[in-house]
Amino acid sequence: MSLHAQLSPEAQARLAAQRRTSTISSLIIGILVMALVGVILLIIGIQFSKPDIPTIVSYSAGSETEESLDERKVNTSTQRKPSSPSSSMAKVIAAASASPTAIPVPDIDIPDPSTNFGDGEDFGSGWGDASDSGGGGFENIPVAMKKRCSLADRLARLDSNGGTKECEEAVVKALRWFKKTQNKDGSWAKGQRTAMTSLALLAYLGHCETAQSEEFGESVFSAITFLVNKAMKSNGKMADDFKDDHWCYEHAIAVYALAEAYTLCVKSFGENIPNLEEAVQSTGQFMIDRQHKSGSWEYAYKMDNSRGGDTSIAGWHIQALKACYHSGIEFKGISKTSRAALEYMESMQVENGGIGYSSPKIRDNSDGTTLAAVGALCFQMWDKSSSPVVRKACKLINDKMKLDWDGPDSDLYGHYYAAQCMINYGGDYWKRYNKVFRDQTLANQEEDGSFRPVNTRGKGKVKINAVAASFAGDGSFGRHYRTALSTMMLEVYYRFLPASQKTGG
Repeated sequence: MSLHAQLSPEAQARLAAQRRTSTISSLIIGILVMALVGVILLIIGIQFSKPDIPTIVSYSAGSETEESLDERKVNTSTQRKPSSPSSSMAKVIAAASASPTAIPVPDIDIPDPSTNFGDGEDFGSGWGDASDSGGGGFENIPVAMKKRCSLADRLARLDSNGGTKECEEAVVKALRWFKKTQNKDGSWAKGQRTAMTSLALLAYLGHCETAQSEEFGESVFSAITFLVNKAMKSNGKMADDFKDDHWCYEHAIAVYALAEAYTLCVKSFGENIPNLEEAVQSTGQFMIDRQHKSGSWEYAYKMDNSRGGDTSIAGWHIQALKACYHSGIEFKGISKTSRAALEYMESMQVENGGIGYSSPKIRDNSDGTTLAAVGALCFQMWDKSSSPVVRKACKLINDKMKLDWDGPDSDLYGHYYAAQCMINYGGDYWKRYNKVFRDQTLANQEEDGSFRPVNTRGKGKVKINAVAASFAGDGSFGRHYRTALSTMMLEVYYRFLPASQKTGG
């Protein structure tokens, strides 16, 4: 006989309910475990694949000491613009330094400059015709920026305007030196980093290096980031030390660089650089609003002193104004400001074409050519190439300006301006000036890409015919400043577009 225990109906119901609960709990736990494992794997995958993207620090407007900030990651997923279509049969050459993009070889014969380098036979006529009709121009800068982005176009314009392939090689070497010497925060040098970063950025942009560039894109993006952060933090003011009255120089150079970066990187190529437009607008408007009643700008942007600024300060501000104008961003009073600035510059010119510093009088240690070059370029940039100011200034430069890297005539600051205004003037003036500056500049580049200190080889120290020649020394500041000036001098052949080609694509 066997015994069988039998559960009551109530007990059987409870047991069935308990089994269902256990099954459901097991399923839920299993799903949660699988989800957790998936999240962990996803996090690990993101960390391994995450690019090293710089950050933009967006500051709310306020005082210079305001601490509150919002840190944002920059979207670097920009699309490279397609190159112009070319024949399927065209040969291609790879840019060895500036970009991996294949560029069609131009249908021109570019002579080997090694066979006639420096003998006068390879010098072109420049952009203009050296007549009162105006010569070349800076009217259509955005188009000009795109033109400088083609290696083929750069080589063609180097050849036609008196440059050589050595000029292009020297520029690339200098840009690589900038890349190697850039600080971790995107700046350069140890002193006046705002100005020095802006000059390096202008040199990059002059070679059409943007945030998308294969070799130099990270350097360009980091430099723009540094300057944008500075502008946002300081509510539109740009300098390292606002207690130094000379910070107006830094501000103007920075506005110039930021505005040109916006025009090339954002407006021309659609790159996404957060807060760049806001930085250009705030810094440019600040500069416009702080113009002295004289028409120039004064140290520390003082508005109530009698000196009323000088032509050296005015030169950087007038360049920056033009860059702001070409950005397409709205600035209140920009036309009135530019007119007043040019009127001020004209009032400082003396009869022989020289331009004074803070009065229409040439200093004893100057022949007037440096500031004559400043004034001529400013008028040309604002579409006034036919002005008598330009004609008289360029004649003086043609007659008197020299470059002796190791002598008193080693003012690279003046030659930065002269290289631009003389190629724009064109004709025999440009042919002569090209001989003055090209070969000496090339010959004084170091193997590392920087440029050798001026006034130091075999002659002992002699007084430089320049005011505050801070580009001369061998510290990090002097070497960086000198290299930036020299690089932009060698980019003059293609940095801006001649007026005769201003409708080009």
